[in-house]
Amino acid sequence: MRPRRVDIAGLAGFLGVAIGAFWLAAGCSSVATQKGFYEPIAAELRAGNFDAAVAGIETARLKKKFKDKDRFLYLMDAGLANHYARRFDSSNTRLSGAENAADELFTKSISRAAVSLLLNDNFLEYAGEDYEVLYANIIKALNYIALDKPEDALVEIRRSDHKLSLLDRKYRDAADALNRQTAVDSSAPAIPYEAADIRFQNDALARYLGLHVYAAQGKMDDARIDHELMLKAFADQPNIYPFPPPPVIYRSENNAVLSAVAMVGLSPVKEALNLRLRTDKDLDLVQIIYDSPDSTGPQYGQFALPISEDYSFKLSIPQIVPRPSIIEAVRITASDGASGMLYLIEDIGRVAQETFEAKRNMIYIKTVMRALAKGLTTHTAKEKADDGKAGGWLKKLAMDIAADISENADLRCSRLLPGRVFVGDFEIAPGTYDLRFEFLDLAGAVVRTQTITGYTVLKNGLNLIEAASFD
Repeated sequence: MRPRRVDIAGLAGFLGVAIGAFWLAAGCSSVATQKGFYEPIAAELRAGNFDAAVAGIETARLKKKFKDKDRFLYLMDAGLANHYARRFDSSNTRLSGAENAADELFTKSISRAAVSLLLNDNFLEYAGEDYEVLYANIIKALNYIALDKPEDALVEIRRSDHKLSLLDRKYRDAADALNRQTAVDSSAPAIPYEAADIRFQNDALARYLGLHVYAAQGKMDDARIDHELMLKAFADQPNIYPFPPPPVIYRSENNAVLSAVAMVGLSPVKEALNLRLRTDKDLDLVQIIYDSPDSTGPQYGQFALPISEDYSFKLSIPQIVPRPSIIEAVRITASDGASGMLYLIEDIGRVAQETFEAKRNMIYIKTVMRALAKGLTTHTAKEKADDGKAGGWLKKLAMDIAADISENADLRCSRLLPGRVFVGDFEIAPGTYDLRFEFLDLAGAVVRTQTITGYTVLKNGLNLIEAASFD
């Protein structure tokens, strides 16, 4: 982040409001993301016990593990668990709720942009990441395909495309709103913010599903256009798709086309990047330095700020971290002996990282200013408490501990999205088959299998099957 001078006028008033808001919120809610209850749910997914994963999500909801401010997370992950359990209507109901919550909460977050500077993000309602909302539409499209509702599937595919097309404007508008509100609010420092460019406007998986729905309807020209757009996604976005596009078959003169979709692993999660804010009164400078044992460099960022003392405060921001999977390839075999490999079409980790970059700077600015405000207020309070006696020392120690433990990154995210998606198209004679997915590790050994029995492949129509392994 490039250095810039932040107006300190009105900082004292800002500090008082900030610390008051902090203690008020701390009295009724945790400042740390609660995520441990997901571990047994993820374990059920990895074991292939999808109905148990659904039950785990619902049990967590009944036990109030999902707070009201986390309703998007419940709806999103419940929708995903129901999809894996092939409860497609239930999945759609919850994913639609997640989509609506995301729209409502993002609009609300814009209106309260300046106020949200005062609070740890964990106190606020979670509106979902852009990639989470995108995949809500894509999973809904898969649900509608399974329910034999192709027009509804196309609606979801178009929605996902529309959302991607609006991402740039969404964050430009958010930046404008934040800058306007901080400019007119004299109680907060002026914090100029510029939205980052988004290098993701075209999703290959959505195009793949769309072209097959169109082809099944006999709309071959539309199928061809979506196929070309899928190839364009790979050509124009090497940051998202650094691997070759999968071969696609969507028509066959003499046989049917069987399409297979395999979801593999689990998507990235947010983990805390612990930093330390250090001020330099001689240089009028605020430096942000790494505070983790695995840090890769001495300094994360800096900006100009006139300040009267040298301070050091903790802060923490979220970062996207992948979850490893042992699955490296997927093979499908039919009961007539025919078999073929599936090809990678989507790395959800790359999509998550790219779309998260759009808001990372905003999170960074808010976190730095909140940490600075809270740290300066704590410093002032410690000076007043310093009476040279043991009681004063204990008060100062308690203030330091409270300031540090209250500064936690918001690590909320969907934890049940797949990590990667593989697809494959095969020409096959119409008929009824048992179809076996084999999920392979790097050595080619079979880690997990999933069999679909008695599947009827039609000459005309959409033949799309799906399996998942979260190993």
